[in-house]
Amino acid sequence: MSYIISTCTTADMTKEMFDKLGIRYIGFHFIVDGKSYTDDLYESMSAKEFYGYIRNGAETSTSQVSVGEYVDYFRELLSEGKDILHACLSSGISNTVQSANAAADMLRSEFPDREIYIVDSLCASSGAGMYMTLLAQKRDEGMDIDALYQWALDHQQTIQHWFCSTDLTYYIKGGRVSKISGVLGGIFEICPLLCVSPEGKLKPIAKIRTKKKVLTALVDKMEQHALGGKEYGGLCYISQSDCLEDAISVREQVMARFKNVKQVPIFDIGTTIGCHTGTGTVALFFVGDEEREDE
Repeated sequence: MSYIISTCTTADMTKEMFDKLGIRYIGFHFIVDGKSYTDDLYESMSAKEFYGYIRNGAETSTSQVSVGEYVDYFRELLSEGKDILHACLSSGISNTVQSANAAADMLRSEFPDREIYIVDSLCASSGAGMYMTLLAQKRDEGMDIDALYQWALDHQQTIQHWFCSTDLTYYIKGGRVSKISGVLGGIFEICPLLCVSPEGKLKPIAKIRTKKKVLTALVDKMEQHALGGKEYGGLCYISQSDCLEDAISVREQVMARFKNVKQVPIFDIGTTIGCHTGTGTVALFFVGDEEREDE
């Protein structure tokens, strides 16, 4: 095709998956105990090493891609003589879409014959990865970049995001859960069930007691919201932060309940998102039957 589809490493798929789908990417940055790294899909730091720091109580933070970094990245792609459609991490979570748009504006006069489309995905983690997978499929079906851009805008809420966490330490640090609620949650084994809202923001839905019940609740939400209900046979992704057994449990429940789902890949939550979730988060993604509900 005469264009490139692109995203950020916050889409939380493997390098091999991005390469297979023909999707280009640029990395956010994360800081562990004062040392800065680039989110490069665990190429230079393994997930085991990263979450080892987390489990040992490391102080973590993140920084988005700067305007200058976007300019350099887009310029390199445009120099290949191709147009760009770049989908950003949800604006409900990050301001990176503003930086990407600023960079695109700066480059349009330098490359007047090229198109640069910036899309706010309203997605995060492997939900953004699923969104990119769908864009890659449409590209491969022969959709031109103008039509794909419109399709991308029309399907920003297609991907349902449901997730839970059994370790609230980093949610407390980030202010998403109060310290009192976090302490009580630990004592009474209360796990929050959350989703991504129509605006692309993290939204708490329920507090469920015990890990077993909250993991099943993820699958219940899939039955409620997936395209076709229990007959759903589309894409289904899971991402997890150093709690693979929990993710496998969710996958087994999905495969048992949704007979038309053939495979459910499990991805590591990347370093950028992982700095904010810490360990113990499982997220389930699938194509919804309608726009996200603001429950």
